[in-house]
Amino acid sequence: MPAAFPKIKAIRYEGADSKNPLAFKHYNPDEIVEGKSMKDQLRFSAVYWHTMRGMGSDMFGVGTMQRPWEDGTNSVKMALKRVPVMFEFCQKLGVPYYAFHDRDVAPEGRNLGESNKNLDVVAKELKKFQKDTGIKLLWGTACLFVNPRFMHGAATSPNADVFAYAAAQVKKALEVTHDLKGEGYTFWGGREGYSTLLNTNMKRELDHLAAFLHMAVEHKKKIGFTGQFYIEPKPKEPTKHQYDSDAAACLNFLREYKLTDHLQLNLETNHATLAGHSMQHEMEVAAAAGALGSIDANTGDLLLGWDTDQFPTDIYLTTQCMLVLLKAGGFKTGGTNFDAKVRRESFDPVDLFHAHIGGMDAFARGLKIAAAIRKDGRLDAFVKQRYSSYDSGIGQQIEKRKVGFKELSDYALKMGEVKTNQSGRQEFLENLINDFI
Repeated sequence: MPAAFPKIKAIRYEGADSKNPLAFKHYNPDEIVEGKSMKDQLRFSAVYWHTMRGMGSDMFGVGTMQRPWEDGTNSVKMALKRVPVMFEFCQKLGVPYYAFHDRDVAPEGRNLGESNKNLDVVAKELKKFQKDTGIKLLWGTACLFVNPRFMHGAATSPNADVFAYAAAQVKKALEVTHDLKGEGYTFWGGREGYSTLLNTNMKRELDHLAAFLHMAVEHKKKIGFTGQFYIEPKPKEPTKHQYDSDAAACLNFLREYKLTDHLQLNLETNHATLAGHSMQHEMEVAAAAGALGSIDANTGDLLLGWDTDQFPTDIYLTTQCMLVLLKAGGFKTGGTNFDAKVRRESFDPVDLFHAHIGGMDAFARGLKIAAAIRKDGRLDAFVKQRYSSYDSGIGQQIEKRKVGFKELSDYALKMGEVKTNQSGRQEFLENLINDFI
C-alpha cells in the first residue's frame, strides 16, 4: 500500500526558534527530565477512534474529513487498509503507543461470532505492524455504547441478555488486548448510568456493575493478562448521570465493592471540567489514593457545555498535570493518551499532525516547567511550611492518632485563642507559577 502521508517526513525536534509547523519546538524525546527521557516521562499515545475513524460529523452535519485512503465502507477490507495508515502516522509523529476500541479497528458483524472473527482478522494485522514498527498498545477497550442494544447500559442494563452480551464482548476485547501485549485495559461506562430515576434501581445497577468488573478481574487472571485495569470517570453525556461521575465517585465505588486492588483511574481533562473540577483536582484525588494510572490528554471549550475533545494547548493546564504526575512519581503503567480530535473545519490529513504536534509540545513544556518549579523548591517549601504544625507537638500526635477529643479539648482550653494562622499567599503563589511560564 502506498504511503498515506507521502509529503510528510518524520517529525523532528528543531527547538523553540523553529518556524517549521511540522517540527517539535519543545518535545525532545531524548531530553532528560527528572532522571528520565521525555519519551519515558510522557509516554504519548494516539487513539484509533478519533485519528482513524473520526470523520468530523456532528449532530447538525455529515462528516467533512478528507481521508484519501477511505473507500466509504465499514468492511473488514477497509479496516485492514487503515492499519498501515495508523502505524505510518504514529511512526512519523514519533509516538510510542496507540489505543483502540474493539469496534474502531474492526467492524461489527451480523452476530457476535462474526464480530469476533472480524476482530481476529484485524488484530492479526495490528500485531504484525506492532512487531515491524515497535509501536505498542497502551490499552484496549470495548465499545459498549454505540449499538442500540446498549441504550439502557451494558453492565447496568435492566436486561440480563445485554449484560451477557457485554461480558462476551469485553472477554474478547480483553483477550485481543492481551495477545497484542497491551499494557492496560480501560472501562468507560458511557451508558452506565441513568436518564431518569423513575425507572432506575440504582443499587441493583451498581451491584451488577461491580459483579461485571469482578468477572473481568477473574478472566484477566485466567488468561494471564498482567496489564493494568482502569476506570475512566465522566459525569454525564450521553446519559444524564453516569455512575463513574468523577475520580472521587469512582474511588468510592471501588472501595465499596473491594476493587481497589484491581483498578486505577484513567482521567480525562474534558471529563473533569464537565464534572465541575479541574484536571489538577482529579489527578490530585487519584494520586492521594494511589490510583493515578493514566491520562487522556485533551481539553474542552469552557464556553460550551459538552465534550468537545479538543487538543490541549494551554501551558497552565499541562504544567498543573505534570506537577501532580511528577510528585506522584510518574507513570507506572499508563501514559499521555491523546483522546482528542481535530476540528470539523480542519479536514486535511496534515491537520492530524499539526494537532498532535501542538499537544505534544504543550505537554513537553508543561513537563519542563513543572520540573523547574520542583527544582526551585519554593512552592514545595511553602506547602511544607503551611502544614508544619503537624510535624511536631499536638499536630504530630493528631496525625499519629495518639489523641482524642478529650485530650484535644484539654489542649484547647489550656491554649486559649488560636494565634498561629498564616496567610495562604494565593496571589504570591500564582505569581510564582507565572515566573516559570
